[in-house]
Amino acid sequence: MTLSPEDLKTIEKYALQNAVKYEKAPQPKAVMGKVMGECPHLRADPGAVSAALKDIVSEIAKGNPETWVARLSEIAPELIEALSVKKEPDKGLKPLEGAEPGKVVMRFAPNPNGPGTLGSARGMVVNSEYVKMYEGKFVLRFDDTDPDIKRPMLEAYDWYLDDFKWLGVVPDRVVYASDHFPIYYDYARKLIEMGKAYVCFCKGEDFKRLKDTKQACPHRDTSPEENLMHWEKMLAGEYEDQQAVLRIKTDIEHKDPALRDWGAFRIRKMSHPRAEIGNKYVVWPLLDFAGAIEDHDLGMTHIIRGKDLIDSEKRQGYVYKYFGWTYPKTTHWGRVKIHEFGKFSTSSLRKAIEAGEYSGWDDPGLPTIRAIRRRGIQAEALKKFMIEMGVGMTDVSISMESLYAENRKIVDPIANRYFFVWAPVKLEIEGAEPTVAKLPLHPTDHSRGVREIAVGNKVLVCAEDVEKLEVGSVIRLKDFRNIEITSLSPLQAKISDVSLEALKKAKAKIIHWAPIDGISVKVRGPEGDLEGIGEKGIAGELNKIVQFERFGFCRIDAVEGEKVVAYFAHK
Repeated sequence: MTLSPEDLKTIEKYALQNAVKYEKAPQPKAVMGKVMGECPHLRADPGAVSAALKDIVSEIAKGNPETWVARLSEIAPELIEALSVKKEPDKGLKPLEGAEPGKVVMRFAPNPNGPGTLGSARGMVVNSEYVKMYEGKFVLRFDDTDPDIKRPMLEAYDWYLDDFKWLGVVPDRVVYASDHFPIYYDYARKLIEMGKAYVCFCKGEDFKRLKDTKQACPHRDTSPEENLMHWEKMLAGEYEDQQAVLRIKTDIEHKDPALRDWGAFRIRKMSHPRAEIGNKYVVWPLLDFAGAIEDHDLGMTHIIRGKDLIDSEKRQGYVYKYFGWTYPKTTHWGRVKIHEFGKFSTSSLRKAIEAGEYSGWDDPGLPTIRAIRRRGIQAEALKKFMIEMGVGMTDVSISMESLYAENRKIVDPIANRYFFVWAPVKLEIEGAEPTVAKLPLHPTDHSRGVREIAVGNKVLVCAEDVEKLEVGSVIRLKDFRNIEITSLSPLQAKISDVSLEALKKAKAKIIHWAPIDGISVKVRGPEGDLEGIGEKGIAGELNKIVQFERFGFCRIDAVEGEKVVAYFAHK
């Protein structure tokens, strides 16, 4: 037996997984078991597998743990997951500290500078599930007061609302932080009057130098009356961009420089994309200040945020202390890394879209909620995936395969089956009379009936299947008939009299096919597009999930005449 490149890759990935797990050269016996379990067709020639395994193990042994991890991450990142993921011991959501039924108030507070990503989905799902658990109130708050670096997108507001609807979550309240400038200004005046805030005129680099050396800004001891005068001038637009900053007084000698006299407001003479705001304001609250005020005024009892925002909580703590407020109970969670996407941010995704690398925010190669929805990932699968991840300080490294596994459980029972042939090659079957092939719409739910395909003496098959054929090969066209290959160029066959039972016993190759007059299908996926021919019945599945047999689950996105566009979900 000659092992295919795919077979060799399977051997290599399991050998690498064994090496990474034990940090030494792979153990052939353990690897052999994994390979034979995944590839039963190799059991017919264990000698060939053993020989290939010996060569691969020998090559891997020349490397080291670092090179093994790098190579495994490249060819099979999903196998890293079982070795590298550090999850909390218990799956699911742990009880919230100090939570009382009916009194919990939580929020999800995105910056709408782009659509929600898989990272956003974690916050959307977990916060809303906790509120449901405690029969509390859930607030969706748009933190949209940055007109510059994270400038809001008008479309993104509606995208978030649409994503929540898809998840089956209806926020008890939707809040736009940009509506609350007068509130922020009132609190700022109070802090100035209390001597807890002052207007700083230092240039950015000068203040940083002072702060880093624990020296006070020369404006720090200006009287509240003078600070109020400067504050009103800031609001009136009498100072230029970034000429003045309102700072919150803290401890200028604090051991953490990030907590020393942090900025609460800055001047930016820019418009806001919301027409209601427009050019109304020139003094913009920074996120730590606006967030502190919002969380108090909205009555937040519990906050879940990334551990990278611990400093934000400490900065906001000064505002709470000055006003005599009680800070919400806070839980921090670690970062989530998704192997298939690596590091991503909304700003970097936008640049890639603008550069033409992606077709839009719902391109199948992007980690946005819009993209995975379009691919046919179900809301319940995403919710379960996020809930089981839990909440913990440990960074989590996961593969999309975990999400796909959840989705597969949902779509497998409901997805009708069809044939889609990519890179099609014409196969002529000598002596075949016109007939109607009747194939099951679902392999186990026979109540769905059959799909009927009119077939003559020609069908289409995949080029990659043709590459593995030889003259004399007896194969089965799935759910149709047995044939014997008589020529490879042109591709021809004759009807075989070998029984189906005999073919199964011999473990003969079974390939899918499509009618010669089928419908044009383009499948869009994370790795690119594939074009081919499929059954005409696919056109009747618009907006539904189907399974293209021997290919994977897809969502039928568009049907235009004799052309279908499908989005690939997963195998």
